[in-house]
Amino acid sequence: MTQPTPAPALAPSTVTTVDGLIAAVLAGDHGPLPSALVATSVFWIHHGTRLAGGDTTYLNQYVLVRLGGSFGGCAFEAGEIDPSVCRDSSGTPLDVLLREAPSPLRIAALDAYLSEIRPHRVAAATDAAEAVALPAGTPEVRAKARDAAIAGLLDIEQGAKVGLIGVVNPLVAAIRARGGEPLPCDFNLRATQWGDPVTDDMHEVLDRAEAVVATGMTLSNGSFDTVLERCRSRGIPLIVYAQSGSAVARAFLGSGVTAVSAEPFPFSQFSAEETTLYRYRTAGGA
Repeated sequence: MTQPTPAPALAPSTVTTVDGLIAAVLAGDHGPLPSALVATSVFWIHHGTRLAGGDTTYLNQYVLVRLGGSFGGCAFEAGEIDPSVCRDSSGTPLDVLLREAPSPLRIAALDAYLSEIRPHRVAAATDAAEAVALPAGTPEVRAKARDAAIAGLLDIEQGAKVGLIGVVNPLVAAIRARGGEPLPCDFNLRATQWGDPVTDDMHEVLDRAEAVVATGMTLSNGSFDTVLERCRSRGIPLIVYAQSGSAVARAFLGSGVTAVSAEPFPFSQFSAEETTLYRYRTAGGA
C-alpha cells in the first residue's frame, strides 16, 4: 500500500463532531482516501486489573486496528463486540470500517488512519507535542506516573471543581494533588477508593465543573460530542486522556478540546518497561 505522508505542524481544528471528522476523512480532507487503504489486522483484547491497595477490579475491552506502521484503539463495553471481529474485519478496506462498523471499531479505524497520517512521535519531534516517559516498574508505579502526567495538564485554582468523566482512582488522587476537587462520573463505578460518590449523570457534572477531564471512552459510547459542546459553550477547559482514540481526540484541539494526553498502543498496562505518552496543549494551554 502507498504510505501516507506525515502532515505538517498541527493547526487549530475546525471539526465539531466525530461524525463530521469521519466525513472529512472519507472525503480525503486529511490525507489519502481511506478506500485506498486496508486494515491489515484487527485485534480484540480483554483484561482485568486490580491495583494494590484498591478494591476495584477494572475490566477493560479494546478493539485495535493495524494500518501500515500504526495502531488505532478504542475501548468498548462488555458484550458490544466479540472476538469474531478479528476474522470478519481483518483485511477490510478502511472506508468500509469507517462507514459500517460498530462505533468502537469505527473509532479504532479512524484513530489508526489519523495516527498513520501524523504519528505522535512525529508531532513530538516537531514540538507540537511533549513526549513524557512513563517509568519502568509495577502497575501501581506506572499508573501513578501516567495519571500525574494527565493531571499536569490542568491549570486550576485551589479548590476548583474538576469533572472527571471516566474514573480511575490514581487520577482522582492526582487531581487532588493539583488542588482540584474531583467530581467523578462513571457508568460502571459507584464510589472511588476513598468513598467519594460517583454519579452516572454526566450532565450534572458538566453543569458544575470549572474544568473537565474526560476519557477517550467517551468517543466509543457516543458521549464525546455532548461533552465537547458543553465545555465549548461554557468556555471551560476540556482535557482528554486518551488510550481510546488518542489521535481522534487530538483532532479536536482548538475546537473545544484544550489539552490531550495521548497514549497510543501498546498502552501502559501492557508493559512493565518504559513507554511514552504524548501531551498536547492549545496555544492558551489548559
